[in-house]
Amino acid sequence: MARIIIDPITRLEGHGRIDIFLDEQGKVENSYFQIPELRGFEQFCMGRMAEEMPVITNRICGVCPEAHHLAATKALDALFGAEPTAVAKKLREILYMAFFVTDHTTHFYALGGPDFIVGPDAPASERNILGVVRKVGVEIAGDIIACRKRNQGIIAFLGGKSVHPVAGVPGGWSRVITAEERVQIEDTARKNIDFARFSLSLFEKLVMNNPLYRELITSDLYLHRTYSMGTVDGATQANFYDGMIRVVDPEGGEFALYPPAEYREHIAERVEAWSYLKYPYLKKVGWRGFTDGIDSGVYCATPLSRLNVSEGLATPLAQAEYERLYESFGCRKVTAHRYAPIHHRLATHWARLIELLYASERMLELAQDREITSPETRTIPERALFVGEGIGSVEAPRGTLTHHYKTDERGVLTMVNMIVGTTNNYAPISMSIKRAAEKLITCGAPDEAILNRVEMAFRLYDPCLSCATHFLPGKMPLTVSIRDSQGALLREMGRNR
Repeated sequence: MARIIIDPITRLEGHGRIDIFLDEQGKVENSYFQIPELRGFEQFCMGRMAEEMPVITNRICGVCPEAHHLAATKALDALFGAEPTAVAKKLREILYMAFFVTDHTTHFYALGGPDFIVGPDAPASERNILGVVRKVGVEIAGDIIACRKRNQGIIAFLGGKSVHPVAGVPGGWSRVITAEERVQIEDTARKNIDFARFSLSLFEKLVMNNPLYRELITSDLYLHRTYSMGTVDGATQANFYDGMIRVVDPEGGEFALYPPAEYREHIAERVEAWSYLKYPYLKKVGWRGFTDGIDSGVYCATPLSRLNVSEGLATPLAQAEYERLYESFGCRKVTAHRYAPIHHRLATHWARLIELLYASERMLELAQDREITSPETRTIPERALFVGEGIGSVEAPRGTLTHHYKTDERGVLTMVNMIVGTTNNYAPISMSIKRAAEKLITCGAPDEAILNRVEMAFRLYDPCLSCATHFLPGKMPLTVSIRDSQGALLREMGRNR
């Protein structure tokens, strides 16, 4: 049996490899998406004091520390029984919107975008941020850097640090902002809106108006009909910071709507011996393997999934783009405001830019609220922490993020479980890789351009593998070859996958 190895896979956070096995006719028989790293945060956090979690878990990843910081802080709100003040919630959400802008900008222009802006068949040496700069021009590259810089500045003074925030506390926020800082946030948000609109126009010009790329996005090459998951507010519109978890089936019917604290009633996790990642699935449907359809418990939690489950977006410019996306794919409406799901996974790139615009508009709304300069930023817990548990959830850029903690009578953690965005998507990612490989590799060894299109199947999910590796112990293939001084093989020992 022939074997194709893509190692390392590129333009993602963390490390991974793809193993593709071909049959005697040169067609794909199977594929494995392997993650040869283990962070294991769930294990070594146990035994720590619960209040340390917001500043420990945001070290999981340098790409999305804000998501872990807020999910952990919200879990502490529940543990301490302290409902945050209205001001604290707004300050948390402002920081989170600034983070979403930086994160989605990074993915589109540096990670996923090169496949479209430069081209999926371009040489590997050109499919990177430098290739993007050459294609769009130095001035636009300056705008990209400026966008990240100004929003990172907001995160720095609002969160206490520019990379790993420290301002989250049980019941609130430890930072009070000034009137001058409010104006700075408002100015940043206005510039973000202009940048997001430009990015959407660039996507339309370079991608949707290109027949080759449009065919790539709308073909069945990267298509899977799974359930979709995302957080919605009281109006069932998409919300990144707070709300209920909604799941819709492949046809668009509502399958579940529940508070994050009830996630265990709906989500189960499966492990495989050959991976450090877990495979979440819908408990009430069950695990049917790596298959899609309404009878499979596999679900997806991505920017596209968040739009699939929502009745629209709460800001006007993003709402218009939301409608344009679904009408471009010819989707029917399943309710007065919600469309049938889009299952063409490359459309996730488009959805990500719509979210970029929504985050910018929402940031402006919050910045214009003069209440955010109030010193009423915390509800002090009225009781000491006893034995209990707390669950906190936000929408990370890569999907629904859940932190679940249990403690003893001293407030020491006895159980930690985290279902992160990439973990939600591990089964869909594996399925997308296999589908792309099956359709693209049909007669033996492929060229580099074909292998890049296989990589595009995972890249659209924007996976963060450092966040996702929790299962211990996993088993990874290992081969040790012992050779003499002339290079002759003396002995070979191995461990199976």
